[in-house]
This record gives sequence, C-alpha cells and structure tokens, in this order.
Amino acid sequence: MVTSQHQAPVSDGRAPRYERAADLDSALRRLAEGGWTPLAGGTDFYPARVGRPVRESLLDLSRLDGLRGVRAAAQGDAGAWRIGALTTWSDLARAPLDGALAALQQAAREVGGVQVQNQATIGGNLCNASPAADGVPALLALDARVELASVRGRRVLALDEFVLGNRRTAIAPDELLTAVIVPRRSPRALSRFVKLGHRRYLVISIAMAAVGVDFDDDDRVSHCAVAVGACSAAALRLPAVEAAMQGTPRARLAGRFDALPVDDAFAPLAPIDDVRGTAAYRREAAVELLRRIFAELAATGPGGAR
Repeated sequence: MVTSQHQAPVSDGRAPRYERAADLDSALRRLAEGGWTPLAGGTDFYPARVGRPVRESLLDLSRLDGLRGVRAAAQGDAGAWRIGALTTWSDLARAPLDGALAALQQAAREVGGVQVQNQATIGGNLCNASPAADGVPALLALDARVELASVRGRRVLALDEFVLGNRRTAIAPDELLTAVIVPRRSPRALSRFVKLGHRRYLVISIAMAAVGVDFDDDDRVSHCAVAVGACSAAALRLPAVEAAMQGTPRARLAGRFDALPVDDAFAPLAPIDDVRGTAAYRREAAVELLRRIFAELAATGPGGAR
C-alpha cells in the first residue's frame, strides 16, 4: 500500500527506519509524523527497487488484522460489502461473494501468479495506481468507494475521485487507505471482467474491460457501469456505453452494443503506443472485450444460469 505521496526520501542524515505497526491508531500516528512509507504486500514496492538500496522509512502494516477480510456492512438501506485494504487477492478469489461481484473475483485471479495473489493486497493495488492495475476497472464497474483514515478523521471517496492518473491518487501523506466499499445490488445483478495480455499469467495488461449490470423485474437493464483499463492514464468509465444500455432487454445486450457509434462511445479513452501494443490495437481490443462481455451477459439467464 504505497503511493508517491508517501515515498519521502530520508533527508536528515539518518538511516532509513523500519517499524511494524501494532494497531491502526499507532500506524496513523506514525504517518502524521511524516516521512513514513506504508508497506502492505510489497509486490510493487520491492520489484521497483531491485539492485538499489531501500531508502524509505517503512511502516509495516502486516499486523493490522482488522484491515483484512470481506464482510457485509450496513451502508444505507441496500447495504454494502466492506473489503479491508489488506485483504489479499487470494482471499478475494475465495470469498463467498454474490454474482454481482464476479468481476472483482475474476480480476483477483488475474493479478500476477498465485504467489503474488497470496501476498498482494487490494489496497496496495489501488494506491500504486498503475494504469494497468487489474483491480481498478472491476471496482469502477462495481461503483466502489475507498475509505481513507488519518488522525484527523475518516473520509470516503468514489474510486474515480481517488485514482487520478498514472501513479497518482488523492491520498494525503498522513492518510491510510483502510477499506474498499462496494454497494450491494439486487439478486439479479451480474458483473464480468476480461483482461488481454500476451500470455495467460504474470503479464501486464494490454487492455481490460469490466461491466456491472442490474436488471429490473422485466429483465431490462436498470443499472449499467462500464470501465476500461490500460487504455488511458487511469482506468475510465464509459458513460455513453452505460447510457445506451439502460433499459435494454437482457437478450438484446449484444445487439445494442454492436449498434453503438464506436468513435463517440469510446472517445474518453487515450491509449498509448508501447512495447505491449499500439494505441489503435488497444482501442480495438477494448471494443472487442466489451463485445464479448455483453454477449456473455445476454446469454446468461436470471440468477446467473446459462
């Protein structure tokens, strides 16, 4: 759980310090002092420092068991899922979640290999804020929010207000991301996540797509959230696609998507050319990934049956 805001180099001549926080309050007090970098799974932190010494003072969060696990939490009348920031991707993949959160569990199985999934945390994935972070599109499609805590109190931000760009977040230097909050929807809700890479595992995404939908009593779309990752500085929602799907009968989802004006619907994306793919390829891949998701959802009956 490391962000650029927290990575303050040692400047007073002292050697870097290491401390394992005993509880959340002591961790927040340390962060209020300044100069500490919070460390969760370390799967982004340590690979970025191969071949050079660690110069940051590290605040190890591994003892904060209260920030682990998934539970149903009261959040208005509908309720919500509360996911502790130190919950690992393996924990999420195995959690007994409903079909509305399938996209998050699919993303959990795509984060590196099993060893990474056993160590890496959902909070660290969000705070690292990579454009290719597997967790972000899935959580955007689930309307997730993040809870931030400090000695000053707590605040909650929508995920798209928290992840601001490539390695940039809205977290303050004295704050810790403590939980991810996902609203619960009806029993008819479904979600899907698909990732494109050059191989099956241990790969940085070329493009990712996630969709969260809910249906009314007539099996028409009552809510739709669509997100694409690795095609801009931060994963983005696609409002034009979401609006077009509203009210669509489940069986016609694929046809409705195919009828969209692609240039307008995908205008928010700003993919780049790099070693993994060209901008044009990424854009086409994002369209195709969403086409496949909507075709699958169209073939999925109420309750998730196919």
